[in-house]
Amino acid sequence: VEKIDLGEPAPRTVVSGLVQFVPVDKLRGAKVVVVCNLKPANMKGVESAGMVLCASNSDKTAVELVRPPAACKPGERILFEGHPGEPEANPNAVKKKKMWEAVAGALRTNGDKVATWEGVPFGTQHGVCTVDSLTDAAIK
Repeated sequence: VEKIDLGEPAPRTVVSGLVQFVPVDKLRGAKVVVVCNLKPANMKGVESAGMVLCASNSDKTAVELVRPPAACKPGERILFEGHPGEPEANPNAVKKKKMWEAVAGALRTNGDKVATWEGVPFGTQHGVCTVDSLTDAAIK
């Protein structure tokens, strides 16, 4: 269970299940990319209000956090060039319309370790989001 500063009045509680894949010292204080407009889910008896994105190899023996550029502030929105617009803010609509399922399969790292959706980099005003070493890896 993590408490993550997303630039909101209080940190969000997120149950990521990453402790078996990512060492605690790599998680603590790390800047991460979080999907925030999903419907909160009860996981292990705790309400989780987001999902931390990670890249992994096919057998999950390597799992790495998707990280925003160091200059990003908590809560900075990720943008995809050529895809303007506002995200769906209603978590119930996201779930009902299966929006996450529609985009999740196209999330991957490229040969430069950059997180992408349909080949378009996860962008911020400070640059792109990356992983430490995994290339052509699924992001979930």
